[in-house]
Amino acid sequence: MTDDFAVLRAQVAADPENAAMTDIGWAPVFSGSSTARVAIVGQAPGRRAQESGTPFDDASGDRLVRWLGVSREEFHDPAKFAIVPMDFYFPGKGTSGDAPPRPSFAPRWHPLVFEMLTEVRLTILVGAYAQRHYLGNRRRASLTETVRAYRDYLPEIMPIVHPSGLNARWLAANPWFEAEVVPELRGLVMRAITTTVRDQPAS
Repeated sequence: MTDDFAVLRAQVAADPENAAMTDIGWAPVFSGSSTARVAIVGQAPGRRAQESGTPFDDASGDRLVRWLGVSREEFHDPAKFAIVPMDFYFPGKGTSGDAPPRPSFAPRWHPLVFEMLTEVRLTILVGAYAQRHYLGNRRRASLTETVRAYRDYLPEIMPIVHPSGLNARWLAANPWFEAEVVPELRGLVMRAITTTVRDQPAS
């Protein structure tokens, strides 16, 4: 049986726009399978994740895993979670944190990934780049307002703040996120990864 994700990974690596990364031995960092129930759309892998080849292989990932209410083993199980950054390669350092993902990357490659994610019940948009791309004019005037209005996007989409340490001040200023949004997020994730098709309510 053909591993469609492996085929796509090879196509991404062979693309001339990614030649500089391929030439230094970097592989595209994303994961998933045709049975994944939750899709996580983030920004781009950090340097540590790029070097290990494991998405969210850093302190941001530790925080995200806690927010989701799952173990690291579950988080990295492609049968449950697809992790699809806005760019599959570390973009380098910017003036504050990492540089942004390349704007042309997601429009080219994400449709091919999501064609294979036929069992996804919940898509979590992590941070402003993912929300701008997938919500478009449905997003609010700011990330804070978009995340606060998360119920407007349910049940298919859940926007959240990025778990980066750079957002520690935001989290301190917005305690409602971890008090109200995170428990709701955990419930949604648990239902998505444990409920079978037979258990789904009739449409």
